[in-house]
Amino acid sequence: MRPYEVMVIFDVGLEETDIRQQVDRVLELIRGRGDTPGQVDYWGRRTFAYEVKHRTEGYYVVIEATAEPATMAEVDRLLTLEDSVLRHKVIRQPEKAAGRGRATRPQPPQARQADEPSEPATAPDAGVSSDEESVAS
Repeated sequence: MRPYEVMVIFDVGLEETDIRQQVDRVLELIRGRGDTPGQVDYWGRRTFAYEVKHRTEGYYVVIEATAEPATMAEVDRLLTLEDSVLRHKVIRQPEKAAGRGRATRPQPPQARQADEPSEPATAPDAGVSSDEESVAS
């Protein structure tokens, strides 16, 4: 199973209950195939930077899931066929972004010291050069 994120933009002409029903349909599809849906974020109405299907606003929803690629292909197909969806995008998350990456071993102290930048050297009178000092005295 792999982590995915699905961004869906619904038509703002829909009632919020209809949008929630559409999202529930997607979640049921994911659960029905034995995969686990994650968090659902309802971002609400947002204005587009440019027109999408002759609309200037959309209702954004982000769905996280851990699923098999075949399940997400079915989610993609379902959203493509839905008339109330203006746009959608299924994105496979990298393992590290989903918190599933391997834990890295801590660096030994010698390696950490070599990586840290040394303190910058500062002159006593940073704004005055040595030639100007002799002229000023």
